[in-house]
Amino acid sequence: MTRIIELFGIPTNSQRNDWGQIVDEQVCPFTEKRCYKTRKSNPDISIGTCTVLFGKPPKPFVICPIRLAAYRDVFTDCLHLLTGHQDYDELYIVREVSLPGGTIDYCLVSVRNKKVQDFVGIEIQTVDTTGTVWSERQRFLQKKGVLGIDESIENKSYGINWKMTAKTALLQLYHKINNFEILEKKLVIVMQDELLEYMKKEFNLERLRDTATIDDSLHFHIYRVEDNNGSLVVSLKSKLSTDSRGLAACLSSRAKAKELEHVIDYLQSKIQHAKRLQIE
Repeated sequence: MTRIIELFGIPTNSQRNDWGQIVDEQVCPFTEKRCYKTRKSNPDISIGTCTVLFGKPPKPFVICPIRLAAYRDVFTDCLHLLTGHQDYDELYIVREVSLPGGTIDYCLVSVRNKKVQDFVGIEIQTVDTTGTVWSERQRFLQKKGVLGIDESIENKSYGINWKMTAKTALLQLYHKINNFEILEKKLVIVMQDELLEYMKKEFNLERLRDTATIDDSLHFHIYRVEDNNGSLVVSLKSKLSTDSRGLAACLSSRAKAKELEHVIDYLQSKIQHAKRLQIE
């Protein structure tokens, strides 16, 4: 059994026999363009991995933001934050929007008579991996007959870079949320429930409201991702919210305490071999 659930947007347990053509074309079905995830050693080759299994017991993790955004409910679940939207207004999804504070993955825009009435910023946060998924990908293609049995495949694996994913996500939000508050607009971050659980352990999330309120500028939309015989099932699990001050608290005490404890432990282990400074 492969630990790759989807390759180029296609479930790996499907009965398709054209995997060679799929890999050669390198097309992402959600953008209808070439998959942007390429090998560092060869940028002409797209990796194409959308969702993988990880952990014990193994759980599905979406590792491509485009794949998670392909679940259109991540946009419709933000409709209530468009306070200037009317039922007869048109809705548009705009990608990679440059706003003060940085680029936003998507904006859900309400339009009336060809004029923008309101918008919500949406950031899609998937987990980063460590190691490489390439070996697992190649083993799958070997089983499908795309690669010869005698072709050498490195015995390497991958993990989840929890710390970097969480810290990067919170820091990026920190740089952007103040500008959204100035604009009096809402910013939403979309993530899997496992990532939120990690954040709760490593950061101070006490200022996040368990029940989101529309008065807050920053909203966390948490999704459960499940593998149903190779078919990805994504469902909204919870909505939380806070503001810029609450987000600043998220980056404070608990994280600092853990980092300080780690540094102190390291220094403690080095003292016995260190040179003592004598003050005359």
